[in-house]
Amino acid sequence: MFPISGARCDIQMTQSPSSLSASAGDRVTISCRASQNVYSNLAWYQQKPGKAPKLLIYAASSFLQSGIPSRFSGSGSGTDFTLTISSLQPEDSATYYCQHYYDTPPTVLQAIT
Repeated sequence: MFPISGARCDIQMTQSPSSLSASAGDRVTISCRASQNVYSNLAWYQQKPGKAPKLLIYAASSFLQSGIPSRFSGSGSGTDFTLTISSLQPEDSATYYCQHYYDTPPTVLQAIT
């Protein structure tokens, strides 16, 4: 088997912090970095124990999924992205993920609980 000229390697996603503790009303920021440019092809998910992941934001920052509170926002493009919760609420306790969908396979990584 021979490599294909111009083929992309799998894009690696790195999130930080790995975990954090915060109080109600705090501003919380989660970062996500891609190993290659994914433009704005990035989504953020929230998952609570025993539940399926819930889509929060897609197209990096452009679209807040219907029904998601406005305290959630996204920013960034290219390789560096941020999910911000402007005023943390008790019900926001969850695991958060970023996922790129620029190429196949997409990469999902657990960020923070």
